[in-house]
Amino acid sequence: MTVGTLFLLPTPLAEGKAFDTLPAATLAAARRIDYFLAEDAKTARAFLKAIAHPRPLQELQIVEIGHQPQAAAADAWLQPVVAGTDAAVVSEAGCPGIADPGAVIVGRAHRLGLQVRPLVGPSSLLLALMASGLNGQAFRFVGYLPHDANALAQRLRDLERDSRGGETQLWIETPYRNERMLEAVLAACTPEAQLTLATELTADSEVVRTRSVAEWKALKPGDRPALHKRPTVFALMAAPRSKRSG
Repeated sequence: MTVGTLFLLPTPLAEGKAFDTLPAATLAAARRIDYFLAEDAKTARAFLKAIAHPRPLQELQIVEIGHQPQAAAADAWLQPVVAGTDAAVVSEAGCPGIADPGAVIVGRAHRLGLQVRPLVGPSSLLLALMASGLNGQAFRFVGYLPHDANALAQRLRDLERDSRGGETQLWIETPYRNERMLEAVLAACTPEAQLTLATELTADSEVVRTRSVAEWKALKPGDRPALHKRPTVFALMAAPRSKRSG
């Protein structure tokens, strides 16, 4: 029996940018598939409509897997693929499995002997790193940081310490907490540390800036990029330690 393929289908980071940021081969694959495992069904339908999927949306099978897919449900979701139907995992924005749901389903697909095919598309983490000027040879994505103020300050100090060996630290925050996150970084990190703010990547309003903590502090609030409710990737790298002479 021929089994289907599980595609990992990236979606645009910014509204209205599907044809600017997704290659023709990715769009063509998306239009061939009729079965989708979507982080959010509404967002998936909007994406499929935007790329002019040839079938009526009501005829497509879109299963909502949520923000934290349960491993116990993965076999049922993948049963059509085992039976020969191609499927695609779709996150709300960016690449499935990278700071987004998908890994649990992909892991189960491998154990079931299914072919898994990642498709090319935008990743906010890689775009931010590319544009940061920080070290792209060694980096770590650490997800979301603690909400408690004291725990957050300690985590930021730990990230700066960890980056002293040349490893860029990247993280994200819920967009309405971005301004609070920036203030926490400026309070916790040393003046020489380098901080990148990569905001609304691929959108017409995209802004990417890298400055030292001291330089960010010196800016008036109105001269900083507006972060409130705007998707932002944070990247941090400590200044290298000075070598003692003699």
